[in-house]
Amino acid sequence: MDFWQLSSEEWSAVWLSLRVACVATLATLPVAVALGYGLARRQFWGKSLLETVLNLPLVLPPVVVGYLLLVEFGRNGWLGSRLVDWFGIRFVFDWKGAVAASAVMAFPLVVRSIRVAMATIDPRLEEAARTLGCGRFETFLRITVPLARRGIIAGAVLGFARSIGEFGATIMIAGSIPGQTQTIPLKIYSLLNSPGGAARASRLVVVSVLIAVVALAASEWFERRGRFGVAIAGRATP
Repeated sequence: MDFWQLSSEEWSAVWLSLRVACVATLATLPVAVALGYGLARRQFWGKSLLETVLNLPLVLPPVVVGYLLLVEFGRNGWLGSRLVDWFGIRFVFDWKGAVAASAVMAFPLVVRSIRVAMATIDPRLEEAARTLGCGRFETFLRITVPLARRGIIAGAVLGFARSIGEFGATIMIAGSIPGQTQTIPLKIYSLLNSPGGAARASRLVVVSVLIAVVALAASEWFERRGRFGVAIAGRATP
């Protein structure tokens, strides 16, 4: 078999990983932007506790996070039972469980990157926009978010890459079902535990590296495009 000729199951793992990573990143990015802004600019009761909870996935073993998700989203869990009974949505042993695991594990990295970017913005720029008649939300969208775009893009790329590589929490809540929940890391692990699977696993390793390189290149392209757009807008302003 040619090195680059992936089997149907291997392609399925690749496309599923991309699907899971994209959905997890898009679903968590708006919340991460809001939380990053709140943590960078606001002081409120329980802020330290919130930061501790947000960063727990970074220090807990992934299988522990996966176990907690399994308990909560399981058929007998408070959230899982209601999702099944009310909406017919199932997370356990389903690709949506892989999305939940990837989102939880990547979320602290996304928030941390966005928070740092938000904290470096000069508050006087936002205050100037407010004095010119912009509301709080309009100022956030037109001033804060564009100025923090580097951190937002970096956070999205980090979240996407972390989602692609997620293993421990995913296998706990979603399992490793070929064609349904078996992402690239789970497929590599399965191949390495089968006779003659090392060569096939190495192909998926190369694919993982290529996906990471493409993600970083896309991030750089968006960043350069953003800087170009800002420069053009500045020249066009009288």
